[in-house]
Amino acid sequence: MAKRRESHIFSLSFLDIMSCGFGAVILLFVVINNASEKTNLDQNTELREEIKKIEKEIAEEKQNLNEIQEAIQETNTQVLKTRGLTEQLREAIAITEEQMVSQSGSSQNDLEKLKEELKQLEEETALLKTSQSDDIEGGEDLYSFIGEGDRQYLTGLKVGGKHILILLDASASMLDNTIVNIIRMRNLPKEVRLQSEKWRRAVRTIEWLIANLPKQANFHLYTFNQVARAAIPEQDNKWLSVQDQNNIEKTIAHVNTIIPAGGTSLHRALAKANLFDPPPDNIFLIVDGLPTQGFNPPQSGVVSSQERNELFADAISQAPVNTPINIILFPMEGDPLATAAYWRLAQITTGSFLSPSEDWP
Repeated sequence: MAKRRESHIFSLSFLDIMSCGFGAVILLFVVINNASEKTNLDQNTELREEIKKIEKEIAEEKQNLNEIQEAIQETNTQVLKTRGLTEQLREAIAITEEQMVSQSGSSQNDLEKLKEELKQLEEETALLKTSQSDDIEGGEDLYSFIGEGDRQYLTGLKVGGKHILILLDASASMLDNTIVNIIRMRNLPKEVRLQSEKWRRAVRTIEWLIANLPKQANFHLYTFNQVARAAIPEQDNKWLSVQDQNNIEKTIAHVNTIIPAGGTSLHRALAKANLFDPPPDNIFLIVDGLPTQGFNPPQSGVVSSQERNELFADAISQAPVNTPINIILFPMEGDPLATAAYWRLAQITTGSFLSPSEDWP
């Protein structure tokens, strides 16, 4: 009788198959785990970059906030000083009045007599002013300027002098008061940019200044962005006579063709003043903010408020000595230090500082 063959469940072949299966499962887990770790690593790297970017923006905003706070503090200090001076003046006036009263032995009749004499003198003065020669009057008839109503209320601005230099900012920032609208406007057609409200205000300001120039004066106008250009190129660095109507018309026509673009180099504008002989005895600067470059373009595309302030400090060293600089400022968004800086420039040079309302001139 044949011997029955015994069967074994856990044979060598079965164990090989099981080992291969377990090995495949382990390999699958290793591959999946490796891919998951790589994905997580990439995500972590992106998050870290985003965090660094946000931290950098926060640091820049903090710096801008500190600069604004410093400007506010400086303004408050000036206000306190001004108040102190006002009080001192009031006290001095009061003391002077008391002294005058104590020293004066005049009767009421004498006082009335003095008032009558003063009134007569005022009437004579008004008559003399009315009868003054046209040669020493302002330039109301030099150029016809028509505004909406009576807008000539710029207190403290004297359009005088024998050699008057007018500098007009023609950079891209003169297109609007906000950064967002400036970026939008500079990508629009030339015809639209030429008619932007802020730029038209600047052009009307030039027309107002020219209309009020003294008739015996000489003048010249330069527009500036990265470079400074004469209104009449063939007369560069030469004075123009106000009495020549052709000079007036060419200057106005030139300003009406300028389209604001580019950065702001105050260095090049003020440097032009040193090329005139004789030098200007009065400068009018129409501008909306601190410069964004010096004689050369900036190395980076973004110029901080501190860098603009440093450029301004360097630019005013180009201005002629002992020449008043009168500022007409159309302030723009994002430049908090401009007002204080230009106010100090006008004060140092014994000029005037004005920031007119939007409906002027």
